[in-house]
Amino acid sequence: MARVVVCGAMGRMGKAILAVLSERPFGLVLSGAVEAKGHPLLGIDAFEAAGAGKAGVPVTDDFPKAIGSADVAIDFTHAASSVEHAGHAAAAGKALVIGSTGFAPEQQAAVRDAAKRIPCVLSPNMSVGVNLMFQVAADVAKVLGDDYDVEIVEVHHRFKKDSPSGTAVKLADVVAGALGRDMKEAGVYGRKGITGERTRKEIGVFAVRAGDVVGEHTLVFGGIGERFEITHRAHSRETFARGAVRAAAWVAGKPNGLYDMRAVLGLPAQ
Repeated sequence: MARVVVCGAMGRMGKAILAVLSERPFGLVLSGAVEAKGHPLLGIDAFEAAGAGKAGVPVTDDFPKAIGSADVAIDFTHAASSVEHAGHAAAAGKALVIGSTGFAPEQQAAVRDAAKRIPCVLSPNMSVGVNLMFQVAADVAKVLGDDYDVEIVEVHHRFKKDSPSGTAVKLADVVAGALGRDMKEAGVYGRKGITGERTRKEIGVFAVRAGDVVGEHTLVFGGIGERFEITHRAHSRETFARGAVRAAAWVAGKPNGLYDMRAVLGLPAQ
C-alpha cells in the first residue's frame, strides 16, 4: 500500500485524479491533497470536493508536511510550482510524478537534478494511447523518411495556458529524432503571408484553442499522392488521471532517476 499526495488537487486534473484514487487502484491510498496558498477550497475534504465521497483528508497548502507522510506525490500544477515541489520531494526522499508542461530549459534541469535523489516520472501526457502514438510515430517516420512532409496540429480547450502543448512538443521531438533532425532548426510554429514553398526538412506544429476540447493531436505525413495521419483524441481527463495513478504506483520504490511513461508502460526504448 502506497500513500499518495495530489498537488493541484482542486484543479480539473487534480479532481480527476482524486476520483480515480477514490477507487483505491493498485492499493494506493490518498494521504494528502495540496493547493496554492489562499485557495478558496482549503480545508475541504478532498474527495468530497471532487464528488467522490469522503476521504478524511482536508485540502492543505503545506506540501512539505504532506509529502513527509506520503510515499509518492502526483503533481499537475504548473512548471514553476512543479520545480518547487520536486525540490521538497527530493529533500524528503519521496517519489514524484509530474504531469505539468511548459518547462523552460532551466526548470527541466532543476527537475533532472531532483531526480538524482528520488525516482521521478516526468511526462507531458500520461495517456496510454498518446504514449503508444509516440512509439508508432517514430516507427512511421523512419520508414517514410524525407519523402513525406511532417505537420502536427493540436487542439485544446480555451483555458490552456501553454502553447503548443507539451504533447505536441514531445511528438515533434520524437519525429525529428527519428528523422535525424533538430526542432531548433526544423520547427515551424506558424505561417502567414508569402512564406515561399515549404522546405523538405521543416516540421510544422500548430495550436488551436477552442471551447472545452480535452485534447486532440494529429500527426500528418504528407506525400505526393497520399497522406498518412495518426490521431489521438482524449474524450475526458480520466485517461490522463488513470495514467498518472498508474505511474505513481509504478514509481514508488524504484531506483532514483528520471523516468517517462514509456518506462511505466514497458515500451521499448527508441
